[in-house]
Amino acid sequence: MFFVDTLETEGLGNRSYLAGGPETAVVIDPPRDVERVVAAAAGRGVRIVYVAETHVHNDYVSGGLELARLTGAQYLVPAAARVSFDRTPICDGDTVGVDSGLVLRALATPGHTPHHTSFVVVEDGREVAAFTGGSLLIGSVGRPDLVEPRLTEGLARAQHASAHRLAAELDDAVQVLPTHGFGSFCSSSQAEGDATTIGRERKTNDALTMDVDAFVARMLAGLEDVPAYYAHMGPLNAAGPATVDLTPPKAAEGREIAERLAAGEWVVDLRSRTAFSQGHVAGTFNFEAEGKLATYLAWLIPWGKPVTLLAESAAQLADAQRELVRVGIDRPAAGATGDPASWLSEGDVLCSFPRADFAALRKARDAGEEVVVLDVRRDSERADGYVKDSVHIPVHELRERTGEVPAGMVWVHCAGGMRAAIAASLLDAAGRDVVAVDDGFDAALSAGLTVTSGS
Repeated sequence: MFFVDTLETEGLGNRSYLAGGPETAVVIDPPRDVERVVAAAAGRGVRIVYVAETHVHNDYVSGGLELARLTGAQYLVPAAARVSFDRTPICDGDTVGVDSGLVLRALATPGHTPHHTSFVVVEDGREVAAFTGGSLLIGSVGRPDLVEPRLTEGLARAQHASAHRLAAELDDAVQVLPTHGFGSFCSSSQAEGDATTIGRERKTNDALTMDVDAFVARMLAGLEDVPAYYAHMGPLNAAGPATVDLTPPKAAEGREIAERLAAGEWVVDLRSRTAFSQGHVAGTFNFEAEGKLATYLAWLIPWGKPVTLLAESAAQLADAQRELVRVGIDRPAAGATGDPASWLSEGDVLCSFPRADFAALRKARDAGEEVVVLDVRRDSERADGYVKDSVHIPVHELRERTGEVPAGMVWVHCAGGMRAAIAASLLDAAGRDVVAVDDGFDAALSAGLTVTSGS
């Protein structure tokens, strides 16, 4: 009996899959922390015989090579992908037997990358599921602009053709099981719903309801900024990622933390934005462990910059390490846990800044206070409405553009509070007076602030 277990990597908005029969299984697009996959297979009592990549990933470091080494499984990688390690090259139409009566068939679906390949599960001669990677997603497709700018339009057209190939060759009842689309910036838009089929996508997916020219025009117009660290993921995956080391980092005390800050290294406080605003080491940055830590830290930090992690507990620190290896931040330079007062160098005191809501911002404006409103949302979010007279610098650009923020008390907001907290910590470290607006953007209008439509 065919089974599929889904392994969520929520921080990156991706899914990996363990699929198979009573005895053996295949893993599709595994995460880098492969012990999760090994544990899932052990829980099922199955042996992993194949590890398959739909493409060389541009948004995370794959655990495929390591998982194949650990389990002895064959590593299936699209033949056209340029990689530097031994693997089993897979071509359009190739099949492998996963378990009795269970076959995996490769189906070329270029678009997200030139070599992208989907894998169709055939059970007793009937197609039952398709692992579509970054091709056909739930209500969308994978973005085509992550490989090379000159290829983008051609890959967008290939995405349209690949979606139509999947719809033409597979029955309506076939499950569509994508890797991207659950918050990943690899998706051209985000998934609506948790599951889908070829039949549903045939009715609702733009790639299947629009002609190619209209589809490509809409897709290219809607593409947003690519996280900076994506430029490093493809090369890491093509070279063959190193084995992960998740042992605790070197413990740092206050004096070393101060020295690392003075040297220009990054010291990241993983605590909640509430705790950070109430008391933190001067010069540290706040990336909440419970937020999209890997995405935003990897996006903002200069690639290769040493990073020290400050956490409430050893468990929080370990979880952060696990998230960060998924995006190639392999070893923290140091770490510290416990009371933030213990992270101070002798003679120093904790810093703080206020948090507020949009109603408080309205009161400050009405009272005639010198207020700078900084919107750190993405361009597409701001296009749907923004606070009148606000300054706009997306959070991922703020580190390079801090000097553009006008003088005065800076009230910084995003859509819900997480990115505003990151931005507030960056500004605070730069010596600016800040208020972090920890509120949903919908509250701006109800607070009586003038919200203007357009960019």
